[in-house]
Amino acid sequence: MKAVITVLGKDNVGILAKVSNKCAQERLNILEVTQSVLQDMFAMIMLVEFENDTAPSFDRLTTEFDKLGDEIGTKIHIMHEDIFNSMHKI
Repeated sequence: MKAVITVLGKDNVGILAKVSNKCAQERLNILEVTQSVLQDMFAMIMLVEFENDTAPSFDRLTTEFDKLGDEIGTKIHIMHEDIFNSMHKI
């Protein structure tokens, strides 16, 4: 199963490291990452993958990434790949 994680906020040191560490703690394998810094704003999109049988619930992941976002001053959103793809179909 795959998910898309977006991170937006004021740029500061360690955002990528902290989000990727949280992914590792949750056993989410990072497949792709793109990030940009626009003046002082940080933007990142990650595609992650995890095993269906060991997958944490999206409710718990949302809570965990919300907490991390609050700690580092960003907004972190996780969305199942199927929902992401459905939202972007024409």
